[in-house]
Amino acid sequence: MSDSNLHCVTGAFGYSGKYIAEMLLQRGHRVITLTNSPDRPNDFSGAVSVCPLDFGSERALAKSLEGVDVLYNTYWVRFNHRDFLHADAVRNTMTLFNAAKTAGVRRIVHVSITNPSEDSPLEYFSGKARLERALRETGIPHTILRPAVLFGHADILINNIAWALRRLPVFGVFGSGHYRLQPIHVEDFARLAVEGGAANGDSIVEAIGPETFTYRELVAAIGACIGKRRPVVSVSPLLGYLAGRLVGRMQDDVFITREEIQGLMDDLLYVDAPAAGTIRLTDWAREHADQLGRRYHSELARRRDRAAAYGAA
Repeated sequence: MSDSNLHCVTGAFGYSGKYIAEMLLQRGHRVITLTNSPDRPNDFSGAVSVCPLDFGSERALAKSLEGVDVLYNTYWVRFNHRDFLHADAVRNTMTLFNAAKTAGVRRIVHVSITNPSEDSPLEYFSGKARLERALRETGIPHTILRPAVLFGHADILINNIAWALRRLPVFGVFGSGHYRLQPIHVEDFARLAVEGGAANGDSIVEAIGPETFTYRELVAAIGACIGKRRPVVSVSPLLGYLAGRLVGRMQDDVFITREEIQGLMDDLLYVDAPAAGTIRLTDWAREHADQLGRRYHSELARRRDRAAAYGAA
């Protein structure tokens, strides 16, 4: 039987998971985390109990989830890499869902993506769609959050756009740059997750922020906020990808992938829905202009160094 005060967050020492865990603690809940980074420094001072995110043993996962009322699943991989694959993330998440059902978890809050589709040629979007179906098939009551882009302290996309604007004389956008994004602040996102954990029944939340930008507008807005206005020029998707690949090699990271470029250009990070967040990217960027983009944030460094504080690399 679940304990209504016990909540589990995957990756509470990471990005969105940290904000969700913080908000749950503020509301008086007990929190545990399933994590691959048990040695990573955190701000919880022992308030969050740690269990391994052991996808190799569904039984062990179920044991860790015994007594949990709500599971908040933030686990995913951003792109295919020799060290991790979307297909692995799909399989692992299905294992987690099955473990939650075995453990008697009452509710799941699951992070998906805008415009998921099992017919999509892009594994990110097709994989997320498969997982939404798998979650429904468990019969566990749930809330599915569909964010486009998260921003806030230690984010990657918005920070690295600012980083490039600080260093390059011009900024290239793929094609016209008129495809759209609706960034949501990570605190707004965490609030939606916690509200989803307290809800009843099944729901899908389009977790989008209050501002809609074309990609071209987003780059220009960030440049204006940090005082680095640059000419925004159209480049072919191939040239943009090659330039991003060069940056990635220089930073020992993956700056952007072909699939991410295609998802942007297909307008998959936009939905016609009311804003669920209230914090405006432009307000936040102006407030944090002195820090935004001062150093590059590496996805791979964070995955490789599980002992460093999240956001340190």
